[in-house]
Amino acid sequence: MNILKLGGLDCRLFELVAPLVMNPAVLRQNNNYPFKTTRKYVWYVAEDGGRVLGFMPVKMAETNYRVDNYYISGDDSSVMERLLDGVIRDFSFGLPLVAIVHERHVEGFSRKNFISCVEWKRYVKMRYHEGGKS
Repeated sequence: MNILKLGGLDCRLFELVAPLVMNPAVLRQNNNYPFKTTRKYVWYVAEDGGRVLGFMPVKMAETNYRVDNYYISGDDSSVMERLLDGVIRDFSFGLPLVAIVHERHVEGFSRKNFISCVEWKRYVKMRYHEGGKS
């Protein structure tokens, strides 16, 4: 499995993720919320043999770096872990790193030192803490 790091408007990004972000099953898995990107995003895309296994966009906002609207094929924890490794490596300094996480993925993010901040009906806002809980 390879993890690609692509700018939010990179042509290669669109080639890789368009079949997924336009797929009704993937949209349902994302609670019918559309996927978005701009130049303020960096995308981490997991691919293996030309097949996209998942992606995790990071928005570079003024007050934080934010993971939101990600996709993990089959909720594969190894794919999520590899994507998070790249995100943490590149965005765990400077501004806070936060994630809007599907309830079913909270445990996986917790293993990577994300702490729950706010719980909603279907999502949990989590914040990265280097070295674990603080």
